[in-house]
Amino acid sequence: MNKPDLCIAKDRKKVDINYINLDLDIKPVFKGKKYFLRTYGCQMNVHDSEEIKYYLESLGYSSVENLENADIVVLNTCAIRENAKEKIFGYLGRCKHLKKIKPNLIICLCGCLMQQPSEVEEIINNHQYIDIVIGTHNLFELPKRIVDTYHQKQQIEVFSNSDKVFENVKYYRNSKISAWINIIYGCDKFCTYCIVPFTRGRERSRKLEEILKEVQDLKDQGYLEITLLGQNVNAYGNDLNLGCDFATLLEEVAKIGIPRIRFVTSHPWNFTDKMIDVIAKYDNIMPYIHLPIQSGSDEILKRMNRKYTIAEYKNLFNTIKEKIPNVSITTDIIVGFPNETDEDFQKTIDIVNYCKFDGAFTFIFSPRVGTAAALMEDKISHDEKELRLHKLNQIVNKYSLENNQKYLNKLVDVLIIGPSDKDNEKMCGYTDTMKLVNVIGAKDLIGKIIKVKITDAKSFSLDGKVI
Repeated sequence: MNKPDLCIAKDRKKVDINYINLDLDIKPVFKGKKYFLRTYGCQMNVHDSEEIKYYLESLGYSSVENLENADIVVLNTCAIRENAKEKIFGYLGRCKHLKKIKPNLIICLCGCLMQQPSEVEEIINNHQYIDIVIGTHNLFELPKRIVDTYHQKQQIEVFSNSDKVFENVKYYRNSKISAWINIIYGCDKFCTYCIVPFTRGRERSRKLEEILKEVQDLKDQGYLEITLLGQNVNAYGNDLNLGCDFATLLEEVAKIGIPRIRFVTSHPWNFTDKMIDVIAKYDNIMPYIHLPIQSGSDEILKRMNRKYTIAEYKNLFNTIKEKIPNVSITTDIIVGFPNETDEDFQKTIDIVNYCKFDGAFTFIFSPRVGTAAALMEDKISHDEKELRLHKLNQIVNKYSLENNQKYLNKLVDVLIIGPSDKDNEKMCGYTDTMKLVNVIGAKDLIGKIIKVKITDAKSFSLDGKVI
């Protein structure tokens, strides 16, 4: 049994590159059995679930959408906020009930929440029905753990050391159109509110040639869009000391010629002029940037350990707007950070009014055990935080609508990705600036970049007519 340790997790070690090839070790011993996979959290977790799917299907499992029909249940967890944890443990109640009916049901928990010692102790003490607990650093062990479940009651294998980068990882991708590509794992910033350096480890980059090989392979398969992934994607290469930074990688990826290239998530501290110039230079690098600001107050940013000021953020924002035509910029904002004053919050409103973001993911501060902010005294009531969030969202949504209304009656290129979630008679897709567009059309539009005339604009989506 290996349990997580936050002290080990934050230590920097020499990073080793490891090539894994499990194909010869994975036997389809579970043919005819079914798996149910549920994913919580960010794009990195979604991509991790594609790796999990590969292992499950290589073992012979096939996917089901109904929990009750499953022979194995895998929950890929998120630790970023308390409500994510509550949803996961709430769903475990259904799994526990099902296991009473189906004693041979395997229940597996993986992902970021499992990197936290308190959560693993909770499972050991109160959730003995859970069969497998595995962390973010050793997903490749999942096939072995599933096979061993028949000989061992509860397996907990969570490694805290982030000293390895695994190449040759294989995925059962959710889409044949758009694909995620990990380029860097973990984060070295240690923002005081953020658990990521503990759950995902320190920054460690993949080899440039391996990333380019993966991109070329996706192009050869006919993919139209890729998204380069990292908790701090534009820190790529800093740990390699080979003179290759994210701008270099981005340019080399663009040269391969996939029609659409995106990346998430960027830290303002690592966003260079060289990056901006590369984005502006290549038409296949999409003019969409997610640039978290978190607060409009320099005092709060300092206590968050964000390492930039509002003046520096404004300068970066303005440079991006000036150099990249038609760019769309979204952000993240936290309200109610410990002892955020009315004046601090007003400064957040001020920066939103200044930037007029295309969109924002807004959250109430959620203390995470192990982070510095969790130890800070906080005298702001939850009711006050909710009022601030409501006020912020009203302003954010106003600018989202105003920015979307600029598209009315314009022709835009839209990559159609599938049927609309809200209307089966419509297809949906995204503009180059990451605007969601719904159009009336048949399924033969899926996987095509088409011309659409925008006929209606809402805060979170556009409607259009196929031209």
